[in-house]
Amino acid sequence: MGRHGGGTELFAGRARHWIVSTGAAAGVLALLSVGLAPSAVADDVQSKQWYLDAMGAKELWDVSTGEGVKVAVVDTGVTETPSLKGRVLAGKDVTGLKGGALDDYLGHGTTMAELIAGSGRGGGLKGLAPGAKIISYRLTLTGAPGKGKGKGKDGKGNYEDAEVIRAAADSDARIISMSFGSELMHPSVARAVKYAASKGKLMFASVGNDAQKKNFIGYPAAYPHVTGISSADKSGKVADYSEFGEYVDLAAPGRNLPQWCDATFRSYCDGEGGTSASTAIASASAALIWSKHPNWTANQVLRVLIDTAGRSWPKDEPSDYLGYGLVRPAPNLLKNRGNPGPPDIDPLTNEKTPGAAASPSAPQEESSKSASQPSKDPAADEPAEAASGSKSDDNDQLWMVGGGVAAAAVIGGGALAAARKRRNA
Repeated sequence: MGRHGGGTELFAGRARHWIVSTGAAAGVLALLSVGLAPSAVADDVQSKQWYLDAMGAKELWDVSTGEGVKVAVVDTGVTETPSLKGRVLAGKDVTGLKGGALDDYLGHGTTMAELIAGSGRGGGLKGLAPGAKIISYRLTLTGAPGKGKGKGKDGKGNYEDAEVIRAAADSDARIISMSFGSELMHPSVARAVKYAASKGKLMFASVGNDAQKKNFIGYPAAYPHVTGISSADKSGKVADYSEFGEYVDLAAPGRNLPQWCDATFRSYCDGEGGTSASTAIASASAALIWSKHPNWTANQVLRVLIDTAGRSWPKDEPSDYLGYGLVRPAPNLLKNRGNPGPPDIDPLTNEKTPGAAASPSAPQEESSKSASQPSKDPAADEPAEAASGSKSDDNDQLWMVGGGVAAAAVIGGGALAAARKRRNA
């Protein structure tokens, strides 16, 4: 399928994907971000997690840590590092490679798991939802040692993706986080995604990191019922590598984030988190909200994320770069904002989710008012840098709203908030 990890990896200017160096001493994963080799992180990696302060994590954790919510991480496996001790469960391994779901052959899946639920012990990454649990599902991504089972192993042309998504759908995970992508869509994977939606799962996927080359439409992010996540920086500006199009639904922090250097788990490296990290952070944000509102459905959690997202353009005109805006759990957790709406209507397609169970009745919180109008600069081809200012509805403020560290910055990107047709089921 030509799958690749959602991080922004390059090797000597070649295509963005995971590449394993077969050095004489040991197999070392070369993680080259946006064309530059990352350097090993010698100091405190948590100090490099800028978004924790930007999103007001300490205040959020007074309300919710994600406790009671399980997140299925579909990736290269998850190794139980000190930061993940007691937080990881084995799901399914569909690779046929050595080890199992709790063996990470690249370091990518473990990084994503720590960004979601890491405790920070041992100097590791601190998760945005440290009370959540991870269920690891392993599939074969480019750079895996040897060859996995691959596509068509059941004789019916079903890909690994389909098998592992169905397995996650049958688990008690509420959220499925998929930091990988492909240019190709496949009917078996589309059916698996639809099945997961019918089981009440909330799915997030990275949109990809090829915007500077070919900007392909990425799957599973572009499937109906999957929330496509792009990458943004501190100022709310979309990353130049982050792919764009009508399948971008939300944006989350993804720039300048540390990651495990390789599968030996000896050190972290500086580099780009990419849309991989953004997907993990969006998944963690959803876990925080779902933990606070355990009776909500996936549709309601997602609708609140959309309703309270940071943006400077009308909610009904999503941007091709940042979608409905920047993911921010703060408005809901700290100010009880966001209207969950109907439990069985997908807010991305506005269609009924097949088989979605209605949750017990929940108070319909007042929806945020319409955001300010987008910039009228027709020449803009990427989101502008954030500018100073604030508005009364708070939707045009940066990552965090409410509390002592509320940002007062207008989100860049309004000029790109072009209306587009949403995906239909």
